[in-house]
Amino acid sequence: MQLFLDTANIEQIREASRLGVISGVTTNPTLVSNEETSDYETVIKTICSIIPGSVSVEVLAEDSQSMVAEARVKSSWAPNATIKIPATADGLEAISIISKEGIPVNMTLCFSLNQALLGALAGATYVSPFVGRLDDAGHDGMQLVKEIVEVFKYYDYSTRVIAASIRHPQHCLAAARAGAHIATIPYGVLTKMINNPLTDIGIARFIADWKRVSG
Repeated sequence: MQLFLDTANIEQIREASRLGVISGVTTNPTLVSNEETSDYETVIKTICSIIPGSVSVEVLAEDSQSMVAEARVKSSWAPNATIKIPATADGLEAISIISKEGIPVNMTLCFSLNQALLGALAGATYVSPFVGRLDDAGHDGMQLVKEIVEVFKYYDYSTRVIAASIRHPQHCLAAARAGAHIATIPYGVLTKMINNPLTDIGIARFIADWKRVSG
């Protein structure tokens, strides 16, 4: 399973990139609006220059024709830009058009197996079931990830599954067990995955023992 970073914070992306464990980035207008600049194009171009893998950039239009036009513009920002389009009727129409043009698509805001199946049939490169939001609504978000993975594998679809709306490290482990191709995680979840008090204790003991022996 690959890890994407779910953020538009440039410094966080630089920090995570240095670890060598991040393969891509997902952004959305909300994440960009939380940063010092609202210049979406500049943010995306900067991220794409740091991360060579897929960087998701979301369309803001709601009708299919406007989505297609916006997708064509935003995909030109960088060769590794992936266009995020929501799982709606207009979104599916837009996906079916731009995917045929070779523009990679991340179908976002996926909350059902039906939507995921339609996204794959329309030509989406990725579908993103939102695990945390489903859990918040009383559903089992990770079960949906597992079902999508199983159906895609059975029919040999090339569309990859991104477990999105990850809230904590256990979500990430569950996504791996469910067979998700990718989990997109906030920077805070990444740091929690790294840190463990037993590791810190072990390092402190090794250093103390060495100092004692070496004088």
